[in-house]
Amino acid sequence: MSELIGRLIQPRQPAFWFMVVLNALSMVLAWLAQKPELTLTVSLLIAAFALGNAALGAFFAWQLIRRPAK
Repeated sequence: MSELIGRLIQPRQPAFWFMVVLNALSMVLAWLAQKPELTLTVSLLIAAFALGNAALGAFFAWQLIRRPAK
């Protein structure tokens, strides 16, 4: 398990920072999508962006796990 985390946390790799930023942005978008003053269409659009960001963040995480830690 610690080897897996060691492969995931690689601050010298740009993919790590992309993953961090995209996952943080996904959390913000998910929070925004729950605002009651937004219309359903806007909420669904924001939720779709949040899911896309989460998927892209997962892709970068997968790339880091496949690459050996340096």
